[in-house]
Amino acid sequence: MGDPSRRGFISVLAVLLSTGWAANHFASLIPVLRVDEGLSHAVLDGVFGIYALGLLPGLLTGGALSDRVGRAVVVLPGALIASLGTVILLLWHDSPGLMVGRLVVGIGAGLAIGAGTAWAGDLRGKSGTVMAGVVLTSGFALGPLFSGLLAQFAAFPLATPFVVSAVLSVGSVAAAAVWSRTPAPTKAATFTQVPDRAERSGTNVKGALLWALPLAPWVFASATVSFVTMTARLGDRYSGPLLPGFAAALTLGAGILVQTAARHRNWGPQAGTVGASLAALGYLLVAVGGAHPALGLFIVCALVLGTAYGLCLREGLLDLESLAPPASRGALTGIFYVGTYLGFGLPVLLVVIEPTMGPSLPLVILAAVAAVVAVVRFRRLRSTQASTSHPRLEAASV
Repeated sequence: MGDPSRRGFISVLAVLLSTGWAANHFASLIPVLRVDEGLSHAVLDGVFGIYALGLLPGLLTGGALSDRVGRAVVVLPGALIASLGTVILLLWHDSPGLMVGRLVVGIGAGLAIGAGTAWAGDLRGKSGTVMAGVVLTSGFALGPLFSGLLAQFAAFPLATPFVVSAVLSVGSVAAAAVWSRTPAPTKAATFTQVPDRAERSGTNVKGALLWALPLAPWVFASATVSFVTMTARLGDRYSGPLLPGFAAALTLGAGILVQTAARHRNWGPQAGTVGASLAALGYLLVAVGGAHPALGLFIVCALVLGTAYGLCLREGLLDLESLAPPASRGALTGIFYVGTYLGFGLPVLLVVIEPTMGPSLPLVILAAVAAVVAVVRFRRLRSTQASTSHPRLEAASV
């Protein structure tokens, strides 16, 4: 029958995978909806971005609630709500229906993602937190890839991707309900000794957020600039659902690979500095491409921004796992994810301000801000007081 605790941990990861899939596979269906339903580019960018608005209440309340009542009570209903949103998207394809469906998906994902990441950390400590980030990224990548293939080749190009996503969500929730046994929040810290080091170092909620939050904006801002903004700018030459699916797979695949490499090589907190630096470089490259980037530049940008996404996500989560008090970890993880998901609104913002600022200047400004974040983090980690303010430096050389 296998190890029950291992099955429980895998089932939690499965919920994160299916939730990431449900959250992001819509990107590949945007070209189909544009053609079949006659929806404008601005409307569909708004539908894609409204998901982030739905996330906010779930992320802000779900993690804190799970600290008090347990992870499963929050994560499993959240994943089911996300699947309900997918069903709405399956049945209702005009602008109001798509807005409602994406909003509901966002609410459910907000409940599941922050608390689910904390749950994985409860079960396996630092390795659980890292795996949660990798698996969630895998869902974000695989959803658009497979939905793009289904939209291109399946008999029912709009219905089939939504059906597959809903089935995955319900199946993962059923498995987690049967196999998982979440420990009480106060006992979760016994799975890892890292919080003890954090307490000895004098860190607290404020310190954890001051380290993690500056990395948050560059997570999904990097990803969406690649597979939403760049693919839209290529749309005059390349069309169909495969392009955004390929872009998401390439971008987030790079994020998965770099997180995996960082895990095996035990990269330290300066990897977050590299992530912010790569975000700055990626935005500059997108700015160079302008309104009509070359395909080769698009591929380079996807790899650079995907690597930035992966490093900023991993290091932000690990900062919290290392520095946050155990009783507040779910709430702080939710706050961190709020910061990351603000990036989902970036493609809409770029479309809105393009007539006045052009396609490149806003990205140059973003690059400058990301570079400042990288410099500040580098200097903080190199300062003589860093060893007492960031306990991960005790065990890492990078």
